[in-house]
Formats: sequence, C-alpha cells, structure tokens
Amino acid sequence: MDIHEDLIARCRTGDRDAHYRIYKLYSKAMFNVGFRITRSEADAEDVLQEAFISAFRNLDSYRGDATFGAWLKRIVVNKAINALNKRKHESIPDDDEQWDIAEEETPTEYREELTIERVKRGIEKLPDGYRTVLSLYLLEGYDHQEIGEILGISESTSKSQLNRAIGKLKEILNA
Repeated sequence: MDIHEDLIARCRTGDRDAHYRIYKLYSKAMFNVGFRITRSEADAEDVLQEAFISAFRNLDSYRGDATFGAWLKRIVVNKAINALNKRKHESIPDDDEQWDIAEEETPTEYREELTIERVKRGIEKLPDGYRTVLSLYLLEGYDHQEIGEILGISESTSKSQLNRAIGKLKEILNA
C-alpha cells in the first residue's frame, strides 16, 4: 500500500491541490535523478516537467505494484535517457572554427584529496553512456537487468559499461 494512496486517488479525479501536493513531495528528488543523468539543469527541469505531465496523464496505468515514487522515478529515468539521446542527435553547427582549450596544469607532486566534490566532478567528465550506467547502478540502485531493460541493452553490456565507467573514473581521479 502506497502511503500517498489518498492523494493519488484525488489526483485521478482531477484534484489540482492533490496534483500540487504530489509535485511538492517528489519534485526535488526527481529533479536530482534527472540531473544526475543529464548533467544539465535545463534538461533536468524539462525532464521533471515532462515526467510529471506523463505521470498525471497516465495515473490509470499506475497499479500500485511499486510505490508511487518508484513508478515516477522510472518515468524520470526514461525521460532523462530520452533527453540524452536527443542531445546526441542534435546537429552540430557548421562552424569550421576550432577551439583550442588549454588543459589546467597541476604540479605532478600535488594530488588533490579525494572528496565527494572531486568524485562528482569526475563523474561529470564521464561520457554520457558511462555516466548513465554508473548513475543508474550506484546512485539510483537499479540492478544490471533493470538497467538493461531501461537502456535497451543486455545485462552483460550494462556490467561491462559499469566496469569501464569505474575504470575511466579512476583515471580521471588519478590524473
């Protein structure tokens, strides 16, 4: 039984106050889920809005097999992955100008202390695919079978992507 069953029932009848209360209960956590996958505040805001619209429009498909939060989280994850895929397919401007970005130089004898902020920055530097699998597994708590279903990949591909992501993250943190 979902602890917000009464609110969900009111949402099904079109009660705007119930919609607002559900939104207030879940919006911050769901924004964070979207942001961890997209790494963009603007995309995470779009994902959040699209997910709530979809959830409220499809409340009849919510059967209560899982908590409402878990059901909504799945919608957010799918919307965030769609946003990543859309970003990949966006056209690149026909700008022949090349940008030369100098890498920040740090003395080799100086090693930054391993902090949560440093790990977060390292995760942000991962390619989208690696970051997505790493986020779904470590931060969102999905297992490899679930990640495979969400991303449309095999369970073994999910495992290898996670291992590669961890390896790449170690490289980034040791650089």
